[in-house]
Amino acid sequence: MTITAPSADELRRMMTNQLTAAGALRSEPWIDAFSSIPRHVFVPKFTVRTQGALHTYDQADPMWLTAAYRDTSLLTQFDASGTATSSSTRPSLMATMLGALDVEDGHRVMEIGVGTGYNAALLSHRLGDGQVVSIDVDPELVSVARQRLQEAGYAPTLVAGDGMAGYPAGAPYDRLLATCGVGRVPDAWRMQTRPGGVIVANIGNGVARLAVDGDHGAEGRFLPELAAFMVARSTPDTVSTTAQQLAGPLLARTGLKREITLPTSLSNEVPQFLSSLAGPTVIDFALTDESGRQVHCLFEPHTASWARIVLTDARTAQLNHGGPRDLWAEREPLHRHWASSGQPGPERYGLTIDTEGTHTLWFDSPTGTSWPLAAPTDHSPQG
Repeated sequence: MTITAPSADELRRMMTNQLTAAGALRSEPWIDAFSSIPRHVFVPKFTVRTQGALHTYDQADPMWLTAAYRDTSLLTQFDASGTATSSSTRPSLMATMLGALDVEDGHRVMEIGVGTGYNAALLSHRLGDGQVVSIDVDPELVSVARQRLQEAGYAPTLVAGDGMAGYPAGAPYDRLLATCGVGRVPDAWRMQTRPGGVIVANIGNGVARLAVDGDHGAEGRFLPELAAFMVARSTPDTVSTTAQQLAGPLLARTGLKREITLPTSLSNEVPQFLSSLAGPTVIDFALTDESGRQVHCLFEPHTASWARIVLTDARTAQLNHGGPRDLWAEREPLHRHWASSGQPGPERYGLTIDTEGTHTLWFDSPTGTSWPLAAPTDHSPQG
């Protein structure tokens, strides 16, 4: 008996049904968008990370079409260091973020990060081409996305430029969606979103839904889903520093030493999320040294501050660190509060941004326990 492979239409319906059953898709307009947009048109070639290994699919691969409709992120561009710089985000996360926008007919949306163009197609299907602006720092990505959008039958406004500056020519926007990672919400995003509008953005390792007030401050909670998008780039040719490049030098350094007690495992996702908010520019990775010990490494490139945490048992470690910032001390209070509060999920944390752009992280309520989040430039060494 011959088994016929599912068609693109069948795979798209299957994916949409799975997203709906899982609760990621909750409204008919978004169900219609996902069931209508051909994801494979936007990813003729992509790479998937599976169990630490990379596999690249293209149209000559018999599994390409099936892989294109799996609920996984598809990596579509890499920088010179091998770090992924663009992707088609996991559909369930895209659906969750689009749902969090709470769009209505007639709303105007700015998307930060064109990527493959698939998300812009979903927005255009829901709201109409004329209501969608998508901006990306990489002109080549924008050009390719425009072609694929045209192939799929959509023509939103695509802009090659600095997404951190937004696109004032199209403002004001009712909604802003950032599909790239940032450490802090740029002032331009708040100023270009109308009062009463909504910003949904990947901040650190979390996704925040923020309502903009009449003075262009913003406030809201993090979604339950954690995420780490490609970090926003200042130029198309920005090359990331990799953990592999840092590992040797960090293992060889000697600095100030002290014994520390860990409030929780460093591998827990929510403490990692909190750390990403406390130090958005810190490169954070784990490795095993020549003695077989687990080592957690931190490095902040702007100040050259660093820390090396070597576990001595499940809850104690030796800290070795140097530079103008004590990177462990910046995150330890957040870890300790999380552990003592019953290890809550990210949805119990929220963010307030005042009219000056100051970010404050809070737990359960804006009037409850809170922590001011320093701007990345505030960490620069003085003198």
